[in-house]
Amino acid sequence: MNPRPSRGLATALALALGPAVAIGLARFDYALLLPSMRADLHWSLAIAGAMNTANALGYLVGALLAAPAARRYGARRVFVAGLGITVLALLATGGTTNTVALVALRAVAGASGAAAFIAGAGLVAAAASAISPHRGATMLGIYFAGGGAAIVASGLGIPYLLATTSLSDGWRWGWVLLAGLGALAVGVAAPVALARAEPPAPPAAERRWPAWHLGPVLAAYGLFGAGYIAYMTFIVAFLKSHGMGPGGITVFWVVLGAASIAGAFAWARPIARLRGGRGPAAVLVVLGAGALLPLVSRSPEAALGSALLFGGSFLSVVTAVTAVARRSLHPHHWTPAIAGLTVAFAVGQCVGPVLAGALSDGPAGLNLGLSLSVGVLLAGAAVALTQRHRETPGHFIVGAVEPPAAV
Repeated sequence: MNPRPSRGLATALALALGPAVAIGLARFDYALLLPSMRADLHWSLAIAGAMNTANALGYLVGALLAAPAARRYGARRVFVAGLGITVLALLATGGTTNTVALVALRAVAGASGAAAFIAGAGLVAAAASAISPHRGATMLGIYFAGGGAAIVASGLGIPYLLATTSLSDGWRWGWVLLAGLGALAVGVAAPVALARAEPPAPPAAERRWPAWHLGPVLAAYGLFGAGYIAYMTFIVAFLKSHGMGPGGITVFWVVLGAASIAGAFAWARPIARLRGGRGPAAVLVVLGAGALLPLVSRSPEAALGSALLFGGSFLSVVTAVTAVARRSLHPHHWTPAIAGLTVAFAVGQCVGPVLAGALSDGPAGLNLGLSLSVGVLLAGAAVALTQRHRETPGHFIVGAVEPPAAV
C-alpha cells in the first residue's frame, strides 16, 4: 500500500531542513556576514569572493563523492553526517580570524553540505516514487525550497545582531547563530531521515551518456553557476555601500528567501510547457533582470524588485535544466547526465565569486562585479536558447522520479 500523501509531504518538509543547512546557512548566508567580516579582517573584495570560491570547490568535491559514499554507507547516514559536519564547520568559522583557516572551513562546509544535499534528494526522490507523480513533484519542490526558508530565518536575525552588537567582530556571533539554527534543523531532520528506507541502488547502467545532446544546457548551467553566486555573494555588500540599513537588509533578504520558495512552484507549469532550452533561458532572463535592477536604480523599490525577481527564479533553474535532461535522454542516462550538469554548475560557481571580487577591487567597485553577474546570466540565456528540443519515449514514464540537479 502506498504511504499516505500527508505523510510523504511531512517527510519532505522535515528533510527540506537539509538544504536549509547545506545551501541556505552554509552558502547563501555568508553574504549577510561578509561586510562585517571584510571590515574587521581588512579583506579585499577578491579575498571575500575567494571565501565562496572555496565553498564552491568543496561543494564540487562533495558532489563527486556523494554517490559513492551513499552506496557504501547509505544515503541516510551520509545525509545526517554531512549535516552534522556542516554545523560544526559553521560553529568553527565563528571561532577564528585566521584567513587560511576560514578558507578551509568554507571548503569543508561546501563538501559536507553537498553530500548531505544530494543524499537527502535521493531520500526524497525515493519517497516520492511511491506517491502520485503530481505529489512527488510537490515533494521535490518542498525539498528544494528548504534553502529559501533558511534565507528567511537568517534574514530576520543576522542584520539586527550585527547592528546591535558593540563588538567589531560581531560577525563571529553571526556564525554561532547560524550554527545554532543548523543544530535545531538537524535535530528535526535526522530522526526522519534515519526512519526512511534506503533509496534503491541504481541499476548497473552504462556510465557513458550522450553529452552532446545537452551541450548548450551544460554550458548555460555553468554560466548560471558563475552568475548567480556572484550576485548572492556581493549583493548585501553592494546595498550596504549605498546606504541601506539593517531594516532594509532584513526586508530585502527575507523577501528574496520567501520569493525563492514561491518561485519553485510558480515556475513549474511554464517550465513543463516550454520546449528545448526555452525553459532555462526564460528563467535566466528573469534572473538577469533581477540582478540588473540595483544597478539602474538605488531606490528601495528597485532593491525589492530585485529580491522578488532574482529570489523567485534562481532555484527554478535547477528544475528547468532537470526537465530538459529528462526529456532529452533515456532514463538510464538521467543519473550520469545530472552528475555532469552538477559538475558544470560547480565549476561556474567556483569561478564566479573570485572573479567578481577581483573586478570589484578596481575603481568601478561592486558595480562592475554585479554587472558581471548580469552579463553572465544573460549569456547563459542566449546559450540555452540554442538547445534543440529532443523527446525520448522514456521521459513520460508514469511515476518516474528523476534525480534532481544539485544546486
